Amino acid sequence: MTHIPRILADDVLKAARNFPALILTGPRRAGKTTLLRHAFPKAQHVLLEDPDVTARATSDPRGFLDALELPVILDEIQNVPALFNYIRTRIDAKPRRMGQWLLTGSQEAPLMQGVTESMAGRAAVFHLLPLSSEESPRVSLFRGGFPEVLARPKAADVWFRSYLQTYLERDVRAVSSIRDLATYRRFMALLASRVGQMLNKTDLAAPLGVSVPTITEWLSILEITGQILLIPPFYENFGKRLVKSPKLYFVDSGLAAYLLGLFDPKTLARSSFLGALFEGMVASEIVKHRLNRGLEKNLYYFRDRQGLEVDFLVDEGDRKLLLLEAKATHTPMPDMARSMARLASGIGQRTTRLFLVHGGKDSAEVEPLAPGVKSVAISSIHKILSGS
Repeated sequence: MTHIPRILADDVLKAARNFPALILTGPRRAGKTTLLRHAFPKAQHVLLEDPDVTARATSDPRGFLDALELPVILDEIQNVPALFNYIRTRIDAKPRRMGQWLLTGSQEAPLMQGVTESMAGRAAVFHLLPLSSEESPRVSLFRGGFPEVLARPKAADVWFRSYLQTYLERDVRAVSSIRDLATYRRFMALLASRVGQMLNKTDLAAPLGVSVPTITEWLSILEITGQILLIPPFYENFGKRLVKSPKLYFVDSGLAAYLLGLFDPKTLARSSFLGALFEGMVASEIVKHRLNRGLEKNLYYFRDRQGLEVDFLVDEGDRKLLLLEAKATHTPMPDMARSMARLASGIGQRTTRLFLVHGGKDSAEVEPLAPGVKSVAISSIHKILSGS
């Protein structure tokens, strides 16, 4: 598989010159190990998923670490959380040795707990999601951005099926005592049918025959393991009564399409889920762009109780807001931008940029859709996110 350079790699290399340890979190198979192995080709690599390896690291952590050659990549370190304390001791013994401990984990919350307790101030933390359209032109609504899917698109269905099986048996069981994985798998498919909607836990619990607290726990697992995005409503009140529920998206549109049984592009194009999945891809591209540059997500949506709704707001700092509407159409129309224009007129002192993101191609001939609103193809969304 041809290596695809990751935008985050530059910041990772820079951090390695200033921190004794690096921690790279993100969903399983997003490319964390590949990034580190290309950035640090001389580093030893140890995968902490083999039962023999994890047993040795757990039973004799000092002996395990003594046998390593630094720098070392410790892959999926959440499987042996006891190592954090021993690594911290070694860092403190030689605090001027930078970039020696390169750690990855597929489960953010348990890993971050170890960082908070043992590695505070000693490790730079990064989060890697699957490939963005900025990193590879192969990223698409139907296939998503997992590197192995893009490398072998004809085997995508088999890959997603295997991915879900591995995810359920390893990641889900590692962070929860869930026994009924079949129902959890149904929950994921049901969740995919709610992409782009405001989260309603009761609506999810009823068809599965489980409780609302169970749905809350399961959603937390999906967030912890990097599978979904819960986008909160914008927190400022412009004299309006605002809704409070987050909106739900999958990080990878290809996985969501697979869960919905959309196994070819033509079926997706005719599906009633097309618009919601496209909206989710836009959300994912925004988050990828910001995380790849070490920025906070700062992504929100807007909806008031009078029905005014804008898909996405990005708080860019310095009282600057980026407003975006996401439409799968290839032909942007003026009525698609009216909500943004109405909201922008009521924002007041903030500086705003307004864009309609569509599923077609960029054209220099497209006229503004509304005062101050421009259109851009999703393939070029990274340009407006960069301010160009």
